[in-house]
Amino acid sequence: MKRALISDIHSNLESLTAVLADLRAQGVEEVYCLGDVVGYGPNPRECIDLVMKCKVCLLGNHDQGALFDPEGFNTGAERAIFWTREQLENSNSPAGNRRWDFLGELPRNHLEGKFLFVHGSARNPLNEYVFPEDIYNRRKMEKIFALIEKYAFQGHTHVPGVFTEDFRFLSPEEINYEYRLGDAKVMINVGSVGQPRDGDPRACYVILEDDLVRFRRVEYPVEETIRKIYAIPDLDNYLGDRLRDGR
Repeated sequence: MKRALISDIHSNLESLTAVLADLRAQGVEEVYCLGDVVGYGPNPRECIDLVMKCKVCLLGNHDQGALFDPEGFNTGAERAIFWTREQLENSNSPAGNRRWDFLGELPRNHLEGKFLFVHGSARNPLNEYVFPEDIYNRRKMEKIFALIEKYAFQGHTHVPGVFTEDFRFLSPEEINYEYRLGDAKVMINVGSVGQPRDGDPRACYVILEDDLVRFRRVEYPVEETIRKIYAIPDLDNYLGDRLRDGR
């Protein structure tokens, strides 16, 4: 069974479309989305419609922000959330109602045997960030790993890589974009489809096949997404600019 793990799409239709085409070419049979379908980007409705077809989809903090009042967002992210909510509210139709119902019913985590899937972390599935530099915060990492039976997959930081229980962070480049699961506990960040922040502007996702994890990077027409963002006054231009740099 080949499963694709995608996360942090952030209303970027061009990147999502490119990733879906790539995972089909890779022979993926099931797609799991780890949250943040919306926020930041220009195509929330279209992205929700595509993600509805995933076998599993989790709630992200931006998805929750669109449903309720956003908390803890910076000004640009908050403005994007209010604009996103307006786009969803204006689609007063059966399709629009389905989108709201879909977001409102998303779970915060998903457990399949030894595999835990969350948006943020095992300790706080919605909001906790686990950054590469957290390997130096032993107390934090020990508390999170204590809640993981074996393997956890997450997003939220937009930075892909593998966290090991002995306080290491392995970037995809360090491991030649592959990691084989073994006896030790690990947390794996699958990266971001719609807004990478590791210095590589290509969309990122993971293929999980048995005990093999493969990180995939996918080119997409980033300038088209940037053009759309620039054309929407309620979306700050920097939300487009950062897509070029992958930051």
